[in-house]
Amino acid sequence: MANAKTTSTHARLRTMYGDKFVAELQKELGLKNTMQVPKLEKITVNIGLGRAKDDKKVLETAANTLRKVTGQEPIDTIAKKSIAAFKLREGNKIGLKATLRGDKMYEFMDRLITIVLPRLRDFHGVSLTAFDKQGNYSIGLTDQSVFPELTFDETTTVHGMQAVFTIKCETPEHAKALLTKFGMPFEKKETK
Repeated sequence: MANAKTTSTHARLRTMYGDKFVAELQKELGLKNTMQVPKLEKITVNIGLGRAKDDKKVLETAANTLRKVTGQEPIDTIAKKSIAAFKLREGNKIGLKATLRGDKMYEFMDRLITIVLPRLRDFHGVSLTAFDKQGNYSIGLTDQSVFPELTFDETTTVHGMQAVFTIKCETPEHAKALLTKFGMPFEKKETK
């Protein structure tokens, strides 16, 4: 009885992945083993503070944004070396990040795909070229106000954020197939 309750509390996309997408992807990609099927490992949400790294208000706003959007406390990202051209010293705080795994990861992706991306102005789909050689995918947002968790007062100081989807896969094409199954709205290539 207790086991039946725990399975129903999983995130919607996590349940769909286990019940449906694994078998479909294995068949579509021609994979011999289910362990070869692409799998989302984590999502890292970053906010780089850039020039505003010394401004306490921007720092507090960015930390509050990450806290509300991801549902967990962000950690500071620290400069590993000094770069004089950027007026950066080793040990300076240069941003914030939160790493999501498990149900929080799937819930964040679900909100991003179904609520946030459709609310973007002049949105024509996410880039097809944002995959790296390992198949990880990066998406950047220039304005945090599209997240419904934030109030108007919390979005007066505008800053961007980046989400990196770390995907265990063999090729970037496999990663794209996985994200397409989850409903990621990729831009359509125009045919001439």
